[in-house]
Amino acid sequence: MTTPRPTPISRKQVATFLKPRPKDSNKGMFGTVTVIGGGSGMIGAPLLAGRAALKLGAGCVHVGMLADNAPGVDVVHPELMLHSAGDALKSTKPDVMVIGCGLGKSLAAQKLLYDALLIDVPLVLDADALNLIALRPDLRGMLHTRKAATVFTPHPGEAARLLACKTEDIQANRAGAAFALAKRLNGSVVLKGAGSLCVTRDGKLYLNRTGNPGMSSAGMGDVLSGMIAAFIAQGLDTDQALLLAVYLHGAAGDELAKQQATLGMSATEVTEWARWLLNRMAPTP
Repeated sequence: MTTPRPTPISRKQVATFLKPRPKDSNKGMFGTVTVIGGGSGMIGAPLLAGRAALKLGAGCVHVGMLADNAPGVDVVHPELMLHSAGDALKSTKPDVMVIGCGLGKSLAAQKLLYDALLIDVPLVLDADALNLIALRPDLRGMLHTRKAATVFTPHPGEAARLLACKTEDIQANRAGAAFALAKRLNGSVVLKGAGSLCVTRDGKLYLNRTGNPGMSSAGMGDVLSGMIAAFIAQGLDTDQALLLAVYLHGAAGDELAKQQATLGMSATEVTEWARWLLNRMAPTP
């Protein structure tokens, strides 16, 4: 089977996904995101995802953390509602859930992922959620019985674990790997890296040309997951949310690079510039 040539994601394309907000808007109109992750030593990961979801327009954002010493409030962004991971999974009623950011691979983490896969809302699976699915065929099987959409965000190393091959194999045929992942996992996929590739639910392949080497730093993937969730919460379908977030994430990094901030670029800064760009793209009422 010949792999089709990818279609480049364009600003014009993703801008058409955005609609003006009514003048009588309220937070309930723009969805609720729940982020689950934050095992010991990794509580920053779900906070980055939650902050990105908040800054990119979600109406409400809950963050559930697994670590015993997790904070009760985000002092930088107290708008986020923090919970234990178990409470967030049971008591919040999200329109979309992100799981995996700093989650770890403990038995408790595995139970959280199992329970999340049973919830009938769109899921964005990142980081350790992907690693756990690679380890446990039963979890992978659950993906094929889900009715709600699922988005997967592997980097090449995670993709290699999911496909039981080497990272070099993924990089040698990135398009083929992206399609294989979409089929194996039953969802939309972004295979991250220089020239991220997106495979949508209808089997189309897209290439993202935004982004730069300065984005090779911790937390970038967490921010991308939060951005995808934010757009799903606001009513975009999962494929639109994926393409918009991937394009905007890289474009925000490019704006930072224009400020001579390529070295030392942080995920937090990318969130801020992504919000700035989104507001330039979004139509006004």
